[in-house]
Amino acid sequence: MKRQTFNEINITPLTDIFLVLLILMMVIAPILDQQGLSLAVPQYVEQNQVNKDSKILTVTVTADNRYLINNSEISQGELLTALKEKISANPDGMLIQADGNSSHEYVVKLMDNARNAGVTSISIVEL
Repeated sequence: MKRQTFNEINITPLTDIFLVLLILMMVIAPILDQQGLSLAVPQYVEQNQVNKDSKILTVTVTADNRYLINNSEISQGELLTALKEKISANPDGMLIQADGNSSHEYVVKLMDNARNAGVTSISIVEL
């Protein structure tokens, strides 16, 4: 008995897979938009317009990735504790002065520690 040859390709299973992938992407895409860091680009403010009574904590990230709070060096392990202590005296937020040669990793760690310490307003400037 002679075997019949199969001349047509059944694309139904392939279509089912594509539809499932499409549905998954439609469900996951809005969730991905909600994560991340929301940054607002600040308006340029002239130096004489800055409020002199504002109490902002200034933290510097040096070129060799050291943290300085009020010109005193803070180790990475003590950073969260130091920020919690200093933020109560500086309720207006925090200014991060990052050197252009500092590592992005250290700036992000500083921002994470600030968020965990209760800082609600963070500004970043490059030295």
